[in-house]
Amino acid sequence: MAIQLLITNQAMTVQGDPLVDWTGLDVTKNFNEPGSGSVTLPALPDVMAQLQPGNRVVVIRDGAIWLAGPMEVPTDYSWSVDGDPGPGRVRVDFSDDLATIAGYLTWPEPALTWAGQHGATWRQFDATNSETLIRTLVNENCGPGAIAARRIPNLVLDSVAGVGTNTSAKTRFEPILDVCRSAALSGGAIGFRIQQVGTQLRFGCYAPADKSATARFSEGLGNLRSVAFKQSAPGLTHALVAGNETEGNTIRTYVEVPNATAAATWWRVERYLDGGADNDTNGELTAAGTAEIADGSAPIELSTVTVDTDDLKAGRDFNLGDRVAIALPHGLQVTDIVRSIHLQAEPESGESVTTLVGSPDATNDPQMVRFIRTLSRRLGRLETR
Repeated sequence: MAIQLLITNQAMTVQGDPLVDWTGLDVTKNFNEPGSGSVTLPALPDVMAQLQPGNRVVVIRDGAIWLAGPMEVPTDYSWSVDGDPGPGRVRVDFSDDLATIAGYLTWPEPALTWAGQHGATWRQFDATNSETLIRTLVNENCGPGAIAARRIPNLVLDSVAGVGTNTSAKTRFEPILDVCRSAALSGGAIGFRIQQVGTQLRFGCYAPADKSATARFSEGLGNLRSVAFKQSAPGLTHALVAGNETEGNTIRTYVEVPNATAAATWWRVERYLDGGADNDTNGELTAAGTAEIADGSAPIELSTVTVDTDDLKAGRDFNLGDRVAIALPHGLQVTDIVRSIHLQAEPESGESVTTLVGSPDATNDPQMVRFIRTLSRRLGRLETR
């Protein structure tokens, strides 16, 4: 097991010796979502000195950064006279650097201060490449192109990847990652991420690869320990998108975005959606429906426990967003997208890598948690209009 843990400050300067004697590490990387992790350590003075607010955890696996980002709970300390007679234990909870962007909203006029915003303005993108749209939103709200007070230290834009297709967006005061995810879904199903390179946090987009011919897991290959497979009916096959009702406008624009294949395979499921635009002249209503269709597609939830081999290794041979293949014991082979990669490690037992593969709705969250999250997102959109 080749795992190294470092603590840096916001400028990516290492704060001390690598963390050793940890008893448990749990890290999850998510596709187009912030990742998270936790580690339990002996509460030694040199360790505690590094666990300061604003510092970051860097998890290095086999010489490459696996996940890095700010500490959300720097010190969760415990000691008991009946327990560890030493200095006690401390648990550190952290996320990846994408979480720093997650705290921002889309300002309609990002070049102005908050006091200078105008009530009726929107930030609008008409028929824009999804990579360009996402990079622009991040740059002008929290990147080097943002006003000084909103810039994230050391955040820069990575090289243009040349990925994505045209989509549209109209936004004001929405969580920025919600808008980015919607644009990524409707604009070619691309990915976005932050990578630490030296002292820079590079935000960029990428096109997930189809690795189903080479990234295969099966009992026979010796890289599959367990598998749980569930396929469900779609939550949506036809998005019925309505344009805004405006004063004096008696004809409201309606756009239907179908998933004909899912409807033919299963049955028709309709959902009404406020498209957030007056009309579909620039494709805003269609883009909203396309993202909603992708989010509600027939979920395939495939949770696997895999083992790294010399031939196939997470993070090296496949990564978030890539399409991989799982050979189920009864003969069926399933291919879908890697949604998350979960690394657990203990000094005694070694590493365990779990992948969650499936549609955008595939998740380990309980159904009620997913419902509340979706409802909160929609209510948030209504409040900004």
